[in-house]
Amino acid sequence: MDKTLARLRCAELDGAAAAEHGWHGVGGPEPLRCAEAGCGGEAIEGNTCPRCGGLLEFTAPHGIGRDALVQILRDRSGASNALDRSGVWRFRELLPHLDEACIVSLDENEIPLQDAPRSAAWSGVDRMNVYHCGRNPSGSFKDAGMTVAVSFAAARGSSAALCASTGNTSAAMAAYAARAGMGAFVLAPAGGVSQAKIAQTLAYGAHVLTIEGDFDDALRLARAVGAASRDVALVNSVDPYRIEGQKCVAFAMLEQRHWRAPDWVVLPGGNLGNVSALGKGFREALALGLSDRLPRLCVVQAAGAAPFAQAWESGIDLEPVKAQTVASAIRIGNPVSWRKARRELRACDGLALAVSDEHILEARRAVGSDGLGCEPASAASVAGVRELRRRGVMRADEDVVCILTGHVLKDSSISEPIAPEPVANSVDAVLSAILKEKK
Repeated sequence: MDKTLARLRCAELDGAAAAEHGWHGVGGPEPLRCAEAGCGGEAIEGNTCPRCGGLLEFTAPHGIGRDALVQILRDRSGASNALDRSGVWRFRELLPHLDEACIVSLDENEIPLQDAPRSAAWSGVDRMNVYHCGRNPSGSFKDAGMTVAVSFAAARGSSAALCASTGNTSAAMAAYAARAGMGAFVLAPAGGVSQAKIAQTLAYGAHVLTIEGDFDDALRLARAVGAASRDVALVNSVDPYRIEGQKCVAFAMLEQRHWRAPDWVVLPGGNLGNVSALGKGFREALALGLSDRLPRLCVVQAAGAAPFAQAWESGIDLEPVKAQTVASAIRIGNPVSWRKARRELRACDGLALAVSDEHILEARRAVGSDGLGCEPASAASVAGVRELRRRGVMRADEDVVCILTGHVLKDSSISEPIAPEPVANSVDAVLSAILKEKK
């Protein structure tokens, strides 16, 4: 398989410690530690703790002070260097080390906070800002994590990337793997992924393999394949590098706000890697002195796919469910990162809740009325704000940021009438239709 020039340059940067593990462009793999409380397991690579089977994460200190970091970020503002433009690699001092020649980037996570007045009014708050990850290169929040996951996969010599997906992960992986000159393979539940996302994934040259079962079945198989072959890099959110990239959403959001945290950050929840990453990012920003507090995080699940919300509200461990919702991106019944998500919510006095598909679709229309648009799963965050107001947990005057996770064109297979209205080919008929709509 052909390698890109970046990967070839990585091979020239081989160091003794890195070479022992087949790594290139790094000074040696940084240690991973088990995310499970009280375990203490460690590993050099992989995604599973060798001691307890839990997920691994990076916990190494960053070795840079607040003032030095702020100055670096100021110097990079408006820079022409592609890595300095990236809303992930601009914060590379806060990421595991990788030589710049090995980085695979598509200018991801350069996303402005936008005001959404009609969504705010529908939700019952005075003001709402949205962080619309649909503006990313592949159209979803997955890009922020995938740039790091694929970069490190290429650096350690993997020739192919693999994921299980409900659609957004597959498109992001396919785009970044193509950029890196790697093969890309997707395990998808048959009939469980929107045709738009499959078409996008195929357009990047990836191979989509469908299996009987749901996303959880696909992920179990993908993890087994990744464990069986070192040449195949599993880049689902079990990968600690994915989480490192996605935590940069917290940094980019805070930077735009002059490092002042909002009262709330509300986001959809499926496999729960995103809230795990955001929580980690906000905690690290606080520890570095970049921000002075943690925002409260709220994870919003669809009522038909809400095992985490149910576990959170009942105070018990998660019990898998057979997921069913129109929001296909969060149609996940056994989220792999639920323990990490629970830890992050506990750290920030956050919470998890569920909303109906009906309210998700209403919220989607509200987002559309702001001229923004989003896929159904994204709108769960806006529906969640309305539910927080209904419960009296959130005040109307609080500072709220909603994460919109995917582009409006990502999923058109929803149970809403979308057929155009036929009209006669005349001025009178068109004006009549316009006047009728105004009423």
